[in-house]
Amino acid sequence: MGEALCVDAACSGNPGPMEYRGVHLPSGREVFHFGPVHGTNNIGEFLAIVHAMALLKQRGLTMPVYSDSRTAIIWVQKRKAKTTLPPTPENRPLLDLVHRAEAWLRQNGTPVPLLKWQTDEWGEVPADFGRK
Repeated sequence: MGEALCVDAACSGNPGPMEYRGVHLPSGREVFHFGPVHGTNNIGEFLAIVHAMALLKQRGLTMPVYSDSRTAIIWVQKRKAKTTLPPTPENRPLLDLVHRAEAWLRQNGTPVPLLKWQTDEWGEVPADFGRK
């Protein structure tokens, strides 16, 4: 499989406290972590992918990003998070972050390969929070 960044999000409730992170493969080292903030799992998965891509681009690296979320991968490919989370004062900073991520994608596209983590074959993505 080679070197990659694996991302995942966790959310208690929907919406609820949400966090996401990126983990380096094969070392298993956590590269970034965000949250918890009030949000949804799909938003977390989306932001984790964009965060990973932006970090890799900033560092001049081209390794792939793996996500186990079909929804988030589609949102990234379309450069638009199709969330139904209603805006509130509590989640305004998170939704602002979503809009910034969408703008980043419109400007940068997907500068590294975005691949689906095959959970059925490989087990849980290394960035999994282990709360299922």
